[in-house]
Amino acid sequence: MFKRLFDLFAVSLVLIIFLPFFVLIGLLVLLTSNGGIFYKQERVGLDSKPFYLYKFRTMKIGSDKKGLITVGEKDNRITSIGYYLRKYKLDEFPQLINILKNEMSIVGPRPEVAKYVDLYTDEQRQVLKVKPGLTDLASLEFMDENKLLGEAENPEEIYVHEIMPEKLGLNLLYIKNQSFVFDLKIIANTIMRILD
Repeated sequence: MFKRLFDLFAVSLVLIIFLPFFVLIGLLVLLTSNGGIFYKQERVGLDSKPFYLYKFRTMKIGSDKKGLITVGEKDNRITSIGYYLRKYKLDEFPQLINILKNEMSIVGPRPEVAKYVDLYTDEQRQVLKVKPGLTDLASLEFMDENKLLGEAENPEEIYVHEIMPEKLGLNLLYIKNQSFVFDLKIIANTIMRILD
């Protein structure tokens, strides 16, 4: 209950302070490429319930049909403004809407698409017992995931067999040790990593 109240307070504060900035980002997305402002993708949430995750659109329309994994920092599907939105994680801000809708929390395991959730072991599926989040330990550890995948010969195989299991291991570690203080540390570290 306290975590939910903190989420609502923090998200409301961010929206009040940064709303003009978010409007500007939306206009830049709209004016620099064809398509809408937002991109929504079905993800698997708490108790395996699907929901639509929102982001500022950073790719050309129809790009997800060419693969769900973004490969490299210069994936040719990414728009000119999209590169910078991704670099500074600004594309993630529309997920504040998901938090307001109680589909996500600020801190929690990042929600995955069903294609990869279907590959989880029984132990790994424990991450679906908590609300997914905007940031987590795995986000901090794999801040340069796109770069790693861009250097891989087979990005899909590397993601499924190496990166995803490590992420899920960190998510399980978070679940075992979650607390308000731990959440604050993850939030602070996320902000510092983005600004670094």
